[in-house]
Amino acid sequence: MKNALSQALETRGYDTLTPVQLAVTQPDLEGRDMLVSAQTGSGKTVGFGLAIAGSVLGEAEAFGPASAPLALVIAPTRELALQVKREFVWLYGNTGAQIASTVGGMDMRDERRALDRGAHVVVATPGRLRDHIMRGSIDLSELKAVVLDEADEMLDLGFREDLEFILSEAPEERQTLLFSATVPAAIAKLAKSYQKDAVRVETVAEEKQHADITYEALNVSQRDAENAIINVLRYHEAPNTIIFGNTRAIVNRLTTRLSNRGFAVVALSGELSQAERTHALQAMRDGRARVCVATDVAARGIDLPKLDLVIHAELPNNHETLLHRSGRTGRAGRKGTSVLIVPPKARKKAERLLSWAKLTANWAEAPSADAVLERDAERMLADPAWHEAVPESEASRVAMLAEAFTAEQLAAAYLRLYQQHHSAPEDLANSGASEPRAPREPFGPSVWFALAGGNNGGAEPRRVLPAICTAGGLNKTDIGAIRIGPDESYIEIRQASVASFLSALGDGMKVEGAAIKKLDTAPDLANLPKPTFKPRDSKPRFDKGRGGDKPRYDKPKGDGPRGDKPRYDRPTGDAPRGDKPRFDKPKGDKPRFDKPKGETPWGEKPRYEKPKGERPSKPKRPEDSRPKGVVSEPKKPAGKKPAPRNAANPSERMDSKGKRPARGAAAAGGDKPRWKTAGKKGPSDGTAPPKGKGKPSSKKNKARRAESDGGAKGGNFAPKRKG
Repeated sequence: MKNALSQALETRGYDTLTPVQLAVTQPDLEGRDMLVSAQTGSGKTVGFGLAIAGSVLGEAEAFGPASAPLALVIAPTRELALQVKREFVWLYGNTGAQIASTVGGMDMRDERRALDRGAHVVVATPGRLRDHIMRGSIDLSELKAVVLDEADEMLDLGFREDLEFILSEAPEERQTLLFSATVPAAIAKLAKSYQKDAVRVETVAEEKQHADITYEALNVSQRDAENAIINVLRYHEAPNTIIFGNTRAIVNRLTTRLSNRGFAVVALSGELSQAERTHALQAMRDGRARVCVATDVAARGIDLPKLDLVIHAELPNNHETLLHRSGRTGRAGRKGTSVLIVPPKARKKAERLLSWAKLTANWAEAPSADAVLERDAERMLADPAWHEAVPESEASRVAMLAEAFTAEQLAAAYLRLYQQHHSAPEDLANSGASEPRAPREPFGPSVWFALAGGNNGGAEPRRVLPAICTAGGLNKTDIGAIRIGPDESYIEIRQASVASFLSALGDGMKVEGAAIKKLDTAPDLANLPKPTFKPRDSKPRFDKGRGGDKPRYDKPKGDGPRGDKPRYDRPTGDAPRGDKPRFDKPKGDKPRFDKPKGETPWGEKPRYEKPKGERPSKPKRPEDSRPKGVVSEPKKPAGKKPAPRNAANPSERMDSKGKRPARGAAAAGGDKPRWKTAGKKGPSDGTAPPKGKGKPSSKKNKARRAESDGGAKGGNFAPKRKG
């Protein structure tokens, strides 16, 4: 191992290497292609950092000036790529390495400038790296080593084409390392295609994986799942905690709930931008937040310091996800706890996941409020602050408080301050989980009785038991097995209760009218025929109601011609439309529109033909009968007398001297023309009545247009006045 790397490990606190780190740094594997099967949290990031050191550094202890990258590390997610970059920064810090990253969500221009300045190691995600290659931003001609971290996860996320494109662009003479938690057929095929004489490295057996993690399965009621999470957080008070949810909606709801309860919490889901996700993880590392609520994809591969607790708010869909979630804790020899929140309906699923993962969990109830308070008392008494010496700068104030208050007052004040900084625990309801049924104790000596009536008579154990208890004065604990035969039912009664049972029955020996007799020996229950169940009635489901016993849908369909009854099956269009009038109701002797338009001037036709004088005149109200205070409206002043009409052409008017006005002159009775006769077409061009003189399609206006077209076109005309 290079001295620069050894010093970095010592500075970081590494006393010994993990199994995967020892396996990949064997001298005989230097420069070889490897397919490494290692679980998350096994120290594989430092492992492949040590494994490629010989390829990228050669015989030197430090790097030269940076130009094209010498090593390429590909990770499935942005968080994992940035985490690998942080690990490489301290591991290769003494070698002068320049490390760049190209991940989705970051500014591509900044990444291109970093690549132009030169980098010895590039950490990237598949999609962004392919973009840089196609744009010509990165030069892979000098690559000495390529590492695929979490290769199985990258294939699951659909990066197969990107990986094949990247590996095809890399030089053939290179060291290729594939790290994967599992080695399915797709990973083996990828290794066979892009590795040369790869060495398979398996580090830890499955039954020994995550040995530093304690698994707890907590039975909770469905409505108390979130309250149970709060109590778990309060019970453990871990420095850092991750809560996993299956959807973004669960992540958002839990984040809001915990924030309202006073927890320093951040969210991590796919809907957040890269800057928001980076700030959230940095808050966890800095201690500004202690709880992270995340989805599986967003939390893939993240490594947080002092992460001692993992809570599965929702059970994962497969055991591999369960192992990966739990692998966030118990890293690098540190102990951790993985807690599964299990509602009653998810009990079977939790048992299957644990069985498939070959894990053993401690089943228990969620911590109650009293348990959390007791744990708080233990932590408060174990606080090292009680045993610290009083510094001189605080001695005077300590003496002042001790003199001003009693010990009880100081203790109460400290307790109140402690409680103010911690959220109150929640009261939980009974989980309702069904415990495994305990094996029944041996019944002991007993006597068998035969009761008339069996399966053929409708006898059932649930009916026989209360009948026997009521008739014989027994409890259900005095009765053992009940077996129903075709014609008889057999009941086992405790021998100590037989005397009282017979005494209660008396000489009649009947139970609800059915005869019962004592048997000398136990019946042959093995040869009892199996009960036969009465089949369901063969009648249709809807056989009652309006139809009585007659089935509702028993009429044959399609026997008669469809045209006899259906409404829309008759042929249409055979008869001519004109044979039958559309409106055959009589509407009067005279049709409405039976006269041609324009034959006779409209003005010659009188508008009203009713004789005058037939309507009786209303009697006038005397002046004295008008209501007081009401002023009658004055009569409108009489207007100018209309000009006489031309006898030859009634549509024209004459002036006061009987002369016909010239074309375009003002009409009689006013200084202004009634409407213009020139200009744009419309109501003012002499072809339509003036504005406000009725509807254009009325009979009156149609007659006017007919007159203007057949008579004096362009001249002024006016309809005949009433009277």
